[in-house]
Amino acid sequence: MSHMPARFVRLFSIAAVVGVVILPAASAWPDGHESARWAATWATGPAGPAPGDPTEFNDQTLRYIVHTSIGGDQVRVKISNTFGATALAIGRVHVAVSVEGAAIDRRTDRTVTFSGVDHVKVPAGALVLSDPVNLRVAALSDLAISIHLPERTSPATMHSLALQTSYVAAGTGDHTGDVDLPGAAVTTSWHFLTGVDVRTRGGATIVALGDSITDGANSTTDANLRWPDVLAARLQERHDLRQLGVIDEGIIGNRLLHPTGPDFANLFGPAALARFDRDVLAQAGVTHVIVLLGINDIGHPGSAAPQSDEVSAEEIAAALTQIADRAHEKGIVVIGATLLPFEGTTIAGFYSPEKEVKRQAVNHWIRTASRFDAVIDFDAIMRDPTHPTRLRPDLDGGDHLHPSDAGQEVMGRAISLSLFGGSHH
Repeated sequence: MSHMPARFVRLFSIAAVVGVVILPAASAWPDGHESARWAATWATGPAGPAPGDPTEFNDQTLRYIVHTSIGGDQVRVKISNTFGATALAIGRVHVAVSVEGAAIDRRTDRTVTFSGVDHVKVPAGALVLSDPVNLRVAALSDLAISIHLPERTSPATMHSLALQTSYVAAGTGDHTGDVDLPGAAVTTSWHFLTGVDVRTRGGATIVALGDSITDGANSTTDANLRWPDVLAARLQERHDLRQLGVIDEGIIGNRLLHPTGPDFANLFGPAALARFDRDVLAQAGVTHVIVLLGINDIGHPGSAAPQSDEVSAEEIAAALTQIADRAHEKGIVVIGATLLPFEGTTIAGFYSPEKEVKRQAVNHWIRTASRFDAVIDFDAIMRDPTHPTRLRPDLDGGDHLHPSDAGQEVMGRAISLSLFGGSHH
C-alpha cells in the first residue's frame, strides 16, 4: 500500500466474518517486536466537567481505580492538565495493586516520581509522564493510583463517565500511602489521570477512538463491560495476542468536526480531529486504531449543539479520511466501524428521518471507500432485523442509542482477532 512504509506492509486475506469486512491491511508490528518496550495498558480521553459542576479539591487525596488490559514488570502514569488555565500542583503520587474498595495491597505500594522528584507542577495545557516504577502488573487487573492535590484545585481536566468507582480520602492531607481510606467519598469520574503504561515484551496497543458508545454509556459500573474491555479480555485468551493492550479513548458526546456545544462547557471534549494526535498518535506502543465516530456529528445539531453545526455525510467522510491518512503516516493500522442505528432515541432532537439518511450514506462510504485497512460492520450486527433503523431490542441499553451490557458484549466479540496478527483463527 503506497501510503505505508514497506516494512509495515502485510496482507490479510479477504474473509467473510460476522460483522467484519477485512480488506487488504497493513501490519504495524515494529521490527524485532519481541523486545521489551512501553505500551499503554489503560487510558482515558481528557475532557471537562459538566456545566455548574461544583467539585473542588483542596489538600485532598484522590485514589483512582483503573483496569489494565496487558501486564508488565514496570509501570508509569500520565497526569494531564489539558484544559487547566493555570499550573496544576501535584503532591505525592502512589501506585499499587487494588484489593477491594479503596484498599490496596501494601506489598505492592510504590511512590511515583517525575524527573526524579516526588512532586510536580503540570503547566497549563500540558501533561507529565512519570518515571518508570518497578511493579509487576497483571493483565486484566485493577490498579490504584493515588494523587495528593496540595492546593485548591478545580478539576478542569477530567473524564466524567468513568463507569468505575474511585475514592476521595476523608479529611485533608497526604493519604497516598495509606492501605485503606476509611470514610472516603466516592467518585465515578477520573480527574487529571489520563494514562497508565507498562513495559512488557512485545507490547503494543490498540486504541479505541470513539464517543459514548465506546465510552460504555449504559453499561454497568465497575463491571468492565465496554466493548474495548471485551476485546481486551478476548486478546488475553489468545497466547499469541496477549502482548496487545486495548485503551478506551471514547468521550461521551464526542464529534469528529466540532467541540462540545456552548451549553455543555467542555464535557464532550474537543473535536476528534483536534484530539487525535494526543489521544492516538502519542500513546505508547500504538499499532492499531479502531474508529467509531460520526453519530454525534449527525445527531447533535438541533439537540446538544446549534443547528449551525450541521455537517454533511461528505464532510464526515472527509474527517474520517483525515484520521486514516494521519494514522497511516505513522504506520498505524486503521480499522473503521459503521455507525449504529438510533431511530427512536429518547434524546430530544437527536433523531430525524433526514439524519437517518445521512447515517446510511456515511455507513455506505465506510463500507466501500477503502480508506480503512479493515471495516467492522457494527451496524449490521446491532440493528433490529425487523426494523433496521433501530437497535436490536435485546441489545438496547434503554435509550435506543447506546447498547446494553449484552450489546457491548456482542460488539466486542464481533471483532475478528485476525485483524491484529497472530495465527488467523
